[in-house]
Amino acid sequence: MEIIMKKYKYIFASMLILVVGLICGSLLNEDAKTLQTSGTALSNKCIGWGIKRNDNHNQPDLGTTNKALIEKYGGIAMGSKDSKNVYLTFDMGYEAGYTAKILDTLKANKVPACFFITAHYLNTQPDLVQRMIDEGHIVGNHTVNHKSLPALSDEEVKEEIQKLHTAVFEKTGYEMKYIRPPKGEYSQRVLDLSKKMGYTTVMWSLAYDDWEENKQGREEYGKKKILDNIHPGAVILLHATSKDNSNILDECIKEIKKMKYNLKSLDEFK
Repeated sequence: MEIIMKKYKYIFASMLILVVGLICGSLLNEDAKTLQTSGTALSNKCIGWGIKRNDNHNQPDLGTTNKALIEKYGGIAMGSKDSKNVYLTFDMGYEAGYTAKILDTLKANKVPACFFITAHYLNTQPDLVQRMIDEGHIVGNHTVNHKSLPALSDEEVKEEIQKLHTAVFEKTGYEMKYIRPPKGEYSQRVLDLSKKMGYTTVMWSLAYDDWEENKQGREEYGKKKILDNIHPGAVILLHATSKDNSNILDECIKEIKKMKYNLKSLDEFK
């Protein structure tokens, strides 16, 4: 009897070891799958674009992460330090009554620009959008609703970009190819999705606090911020909702040219 009991104990112990082994093996396989997925997944950490200004018209510091990610995904933020090319861009969430004057100034000075528009801007100002295109400027995608893209799912990001792309094409026959993430917020995942949709992400290397309507009437301040910080390869971000910008743009362009800089189109970026 004792021999039989020992035999059953050995059988039970062997079965227990086998079951535990199968469970552990299964868990290890699941862990391996998770690790593999994590290893190939793209980071969706929300990054707010920021720069550290430099003195004496030297290029600013874009930050290691910003620079690496933009370069990896073929984006635009700042051109070569060896050329004196600069690039003028405007963000257009809504119309405040100053864009026509800005376009007049650009035309008079023979300067190209890129205007990043939202769906609201397209729907409320189709004539101005058409004028931008007719006068040789670039129209860029600032998404339908100006939402922070890292907070959205893949499908929502695609919808924010594609719906505006389609609407602009249907209304004007123009096909956009540059995108500026709303609020300057992006992630590796967003950069990857944008690139796969055929878009080049455009950030900036020179900007100032020009967007607040209650901070207008500071024209000398605006001119100083722009002219003191101009640098080789500068991608300049201005807001067309700023009355100050509409008033100082002509003088700034003329001064930038006097400083031997060339105002180029993003299509000529290098």
